[in-house]
Amino acid sequence: MRRISRITVAGAATASLALALAACGGTSTDSGSESKGDKGLAIAYDVGGKGDQSFNDAAYAGLEQAKKEFGYDTADVEPTDGETDADKEQRLTSLAKQGYNPVVGVGYAYAAAMKKVAEKYPDTTFGIVDDATIEAKNVADLVFNEQEASYLAGVAAAKSTKTKTVGFVGGVDVPLQGVKDTDPKVKVVSQYLTQTAEEGGFASPDKGKTAAEGQIEKKADVVYAAAGLSGQGVIEAAAANKIWAIGVDSDQYKQEALAKYKDSILTSATKDVAKAVYSLAKSVEDGKPETGIVRGDLKSGEVGLSDSNPKFADDAELQAAIKSAKEKIISGEIKVKDTP
Repeated sequence: MRRISRITVAGAATASLALALAACGGTSTDSGSESKGDKGLAIAYDVGGKGDQSFNDAAYAGLEQAKKEFGYDTADVEPTDGETDADKEQRLTSLAKQGYNPVVGVGYAYAAAMKKVAEKYPDTTFGIVDDATIEAKNVADLVFNEQEASYLAGVAAAKSTKTKTVGFVGGVDVPLQGVKDTDPKVKVVSQYLTQTAEEGGFASPDKGKTAAEGQIEKKADVVYAAAGLSGQGVIEAAAANKIWAIGVDSDQYKQEALAKYKDSILTSATKDVAKAVYSLAKSVEDGKPETGIVRGDLKSGEVGLSDSNPKFADDAELQAAIKSAKEKIISGEIKVKDTP
């Protein structure tokens, strides 16, 4: 049963939602079954927005699945350049006020705003992706042991390099462990694009491309991008130089916008943001909202490596190495660091 807090408000209020959202970021809404007359899942995107072929698009896929299955209204809202916590708070408030439930913030940058808004709307379930700091009865912290997938990406990189040099472009230096455990002779060249997300580190393909080109000049023949939208530039540079790229978050081999580069995408370190977003919506729909820490890992199948590229999937030696590492991580024999 859906709860009273999800009943649609008056048409005038709906119009005000559009105005409010227009003021704090673009939005799109989709109507489901008019007979139900209520509102469901809403997501507020992280930097990069819809179309990043990565993190945000995965969240949107979860929204689309929920909309199709539950037949309700949904909303997805874009961020704005240089926005503040106050802007995020306004965005989340607008969605909750209009009866969307659950409301999901995609990315840890929503933490401060969500903590405040969740207190104001205790009958609304909120979710935040990649943050575990909010302790509230109506907030689900949707987090992933993505370091486990990155470890496997390191294994894949170490087994695939011929120059014994691999590159990493992103924000957290976790693939180093998987590379070094697999082959201590392999050199890792790392670069972090910016100090903070607000500076465009996760939303600047040009920065990613420049960083990858610099690593390629240093003989890297496998580059791993864990940098959201910026990773598109890394993949482009890899394709131009006929080396391997490893994607992140979603199976980037299958991304339509990256189709012309797909033969250069060895694999992707994935985390199932779509499943996490959909599962939260389903829990609310079922009347048993998820709250607290909701964690996906290798054991649950919510992080891992994609195998869409036949050259990756059919490499028996590589697959054996990845399988062995995966089993050891799940059993606890390999302890994967979650900090640099």
